[in-house]
Order: sequence, then C-alpha cells, then structure tokens
Amino acid sequence: MTSRGKHGIEVLYDPSLNKSTAFTEAEKQALGLVGLVPDVTETEDLQLQRVMMQLGHKNTDLERYIYLINLLDHNETLFYRTVMSDPARFLPIVYDPTIGEACQKFGHIYRQPRGMYLSITRRGKVEEVLKNWPQKDVRFICVTDGGRILGLGDLGANGAGIPIGKLQLYTACAGVPPQYLLPMYLDAGTNNEHYLHDPLYLGLRRTRPATSELYSFVDEFVEAVQEVFPKCCIHFEDWTGADAVHLLQRYRDKYCVYNDDVQGTAGITLAGMINATKIKGTKLKDEKYLFLGAGSAAIGLANLLCSALVAQGMSLKEAQSRVYMFDINGLLEASRTDLLDFQKPYAHKHAPTRDFVAAIESIKPTTIIGVSTVGGAFNQKVVEAMSKINQRPVILALSNPTEKAECTPEQAYTWSKGKAIYAAGVQFAPVHYNGQTFLPGQANNFYIFPAVGMAIFATQSKRVTDEMFIEAGQAVADQVPPELLKQGLLYPLQSNVLETEIQTAARVAKLVFDSGLSRVTRPDDMVAFIRKHVYKPEYRTEARAGVAA
Repeated sequence: MTSRGKHGIEVLYDPSLNKSTAFTEAEKQALGLVGLVPDVTETEDLQLQRVMMQLGHKNTDLERYIYLINLLDHNETLFYRTVMSDPARFLPIVYDPTIGEACQKFGHIYRQPRGMYLSITRRGKVEEVLKNWPQKDVRFICVTDGGRILGLGDLGANGAGIPIGKLQLYTACAGVPPQYLLPMYLDAGTNNEHYLHDPLYLGLRRTRPATSELYSFVDEFVEAVQEVFPKCCIHFEDWTGADAVHLLQRYRDKYCVYNDDVQGTAGITLAGMINATKIKGTKLKDEKYLFLGAGSAAIGLANLLCSALVAQGMSLKEAQSRVYMFDINGLLEASRTDLLDFQKPYAHKHAPTRDFVAAIESIKPTTIIGVSTVGGAFNQKVVEAMSKINQRPVILALSNPTEKAECTPEQAYTWSKGKAIYAAGVQFAPVHYNGQTFLPGQANNFYIFPAVGMAIFATQSKRVTDEMFIEAGQAVADQVPPELLKQGLLYPLQSNVLETEIQTAARVAKLVFDSGLSRVTRPDDMVAFIRKHVYKPEYRTEARAGVAA
C-alpha cells in the first residue's frame, strides 16, 4: 500500500496506512515516524492479543462496538484482522443485534465522521458533493434514508450506522477490499419526534418530504453516482417498505442497483426454505407459505420465491397461489381495498380475517415467515396450530433485533414438542429439548449480500438481477452438511463465513458471465478468480522510501 505522498504524523492519521506499533525500523526511517510511535515492532498477532484483552475489559456489547469502531477509525487492517479472526463472536457486535442499539444512540456515541452525509438541502449540487470523497474508484455505495431501520422504524440520521456496518460485512464476510466501499446517509428529514427534539441529533430537524420530492432527490443522487463513480453498484438499505420496492423498480433496469431488504432477505430466506425441504424430504413446490408482515421484506421474499418456483416449472400464477400474507389489517385477500400495487398478487380469494391462528387453520401453510417486527407474535397458539397440521412445521422468525423476533427457538421447539424446523433473524444459542440438541440457524443477510457484492466487484457486473440472489441462496443452502441438517441447522456455521461466501460468490460470478453482464474476461477457474480479489487483513512487509508497508 503506497503512502499516497503522506509522511510522518499524516501516515498515523490515515487508518488505511496506519500500522501503529507494527512499523519496522526501515519504515519508521523512510516515513518520518521515528519518535512518533513506540520504539518496538510488534506482530499483528501481538496487536490482536492486546485488542482481545482490551475488549475483555468492556462490560457490554455496545461498549465493544464503540471500541471496535474506534479501532476501525485508526487502524483499518487491525480492525478487520480482529473481526475476521472470529466471525461468530464479532459479527453480532459490529452488526446485528448490537447495531440496533448503536443506531438508536448514534448521535450520543458519535466520535468522528465515517462515510458521507448528503442532505436534501444540497439538491442541484449532489455531483459536486460526491466529488469531495477522496477515493475516486468507489465500487459500492450502501445508502439509507433512515426510514425503516431494522425493526426499529424511522431513526433518521441515527440510521447512518447501518450502511457503515453493512459495508464492514462486505469485507469481513466476503473479502471485498474496504477502499472501494462508501457508506452514505441521504438526509431528507425524519418523522421521529424524539430525535427532532434531541439536542445531540445529527440530522436535519424537519419532517420528511412528499414522496415526489424525495424521489427527485434520489434521482439526482443515482444519476450523479453514474458520473462520479461509473463502476459503482448502489446498495439500498433500510428504506420504508413502499420506497424500498418502488425505488428498486425505478432503477434496476437502468443502473447497477439492488435492495438488500428486498433481495438479500429473500435470498437468505430462500436458502433456509431449500434446506427445510431437504430435512422434510419435499420440494419447494410442495410447500405453502404464510407471511406475517407484508412490507418490502415480505414482498421481496415472495417475489424471489416465486421466481425460483417458476424456474422449477410452475407458472407465475401457480407460484403466487402458494403464498399468503397477513398484515396489521389481517389477511391479504381479494376484497381488501387498502393494498399497495405490489401486494395485490398475493391477495387471494378468501374470507376476511384478522385472526392469524384462524388463517393458519384455514390456509394450512407448511411454513410461516415472520417479517412483522412484532416480538412474540408467534405465540403458543400459533406454533401449536402449525404443529397440528404439519408433521414438521417450518417456523422462520426473521424480525430483528432480538426483542423483535416473533418467537425464540426454545418456544418453537417446546410448543411444537420438538417438531419445528426453526430459524431466526438473529443468532440464538443451541436448545436442548427432550434429549435432543437443536441448532437454530440465523437467517441473516450477511451470508448473501457480501457474496453477491464480491461477485459484482470481481466481474464488474453491469446490473444486479434476482437470479443472482436465487443462485446465492441455493449456493448457501448447498454448503450445510447433512449432519448439521439433522440437528435442524438451515445455514452454514458462521465460523467459516469467508470460505462459504467465496464459494457462493464464485457461483454468482459464473451466472454473471453466463448472463453476459460482466465487463471483464471470463476466467477458467471461477473460485480461483474470486480468491484473487479477496482482501486479506495483513500489513505489507516490504518497506522503502515513500511506501507505507
């Protein structure tokens, strides 16, 4: 890594160059660091040991999150070395579920800026603002307007923590080099009265604009990205349900964009559904699905599921007939007049009902999927109703953070008397029930979007398609060995997430080449091609004048 003309204290202030106590004597001499760092040369292993010791002194995961973000702000390599050394331990700290609390308190725990903050007051000058970013070859922008953060609702500028965290997962889970990643918050205001009156709130103190005004602002942003960062893929994250669906429809055929809440959630849930059918000995087309929640996540998941069913030979109408939805106003059915355009394909002829258990008894789904953000919504009556009509009921409680989960694995296994096949949106510990040990999987998007991101990065794909997420979901599902499926685990172990995502990215990359979307030459060995692009959290060992190793 070159010092980019930086010398002395400037090197230490650049987290991508700083090695702290790991500079060699030659590097200290060449870069003017003598006397500016302790007169030692430590290994990364020793530095990691110090990080682990300091983390051990923290009492909460939020404190550990703050510490790790501070480390990222000062020494990027050591941060990623830490997180990638034990993903199962650190992913829940740098992302879900800790990120939820971090976002709620974002303005209070704020230390220094990371990413970009683009306000609607800059309309007409967006391209000019984007040019202020120092890295000129940005390949991914993860952008939110803070409208629907996790299951926490409108957090406004506090939602800036989400794109920051998401892009860390691109690197930690799939090895996308961090210098190509730009987190961004589009500030169009907030309707959250608490934050509007919080003196430490970091966003515009005004309510959100009309949809037409917001979309005009987003149009300018998307078009400016094409000019300033022509190889960039835009990752939309945590927008309100209608905006998430409509903005994806607005841009997906013209630009390289995707929405993780719509497509990434769908991909990882599809992986769980595939493995649930392996456990049951059925096929996707044999199943019937009932969603609790009918927002962007549910619609994206249903649409992707239907695309997968169509690929297996069903007509689109047949596929849609296997999917039912239930929201705050009850079952989506043909007589309802309050439905959004994208909900109508899942509103079938059925008697109106606001009773979820009654809907289960009438529809007889084999799988229920919770994307409601209502903690405890899958109560004992729900699980028992599912168990009565299914030998192996599939219960996917996907809302997060933890307190938003529709039920816990212990509840699902206990109330179903060990029959349930279960996964959640957050990680839970193994459950011991009736002499068996069940391994509840985490249906977390971090298995999917970083791998798809790596495939896009390596191939320089011109567009992002639903088929890429279907392939990613299938690839993730295929990497769970039979012995773990027997214990109910629907997803690969997190401890080996990098290798899982390399294999997934290779399969998605093959699809990109097969679809004619790549801007680079097709390689002979797809896995080796992906490995060649993977970032490794290691300091460079060579040193010479003008170089920060």
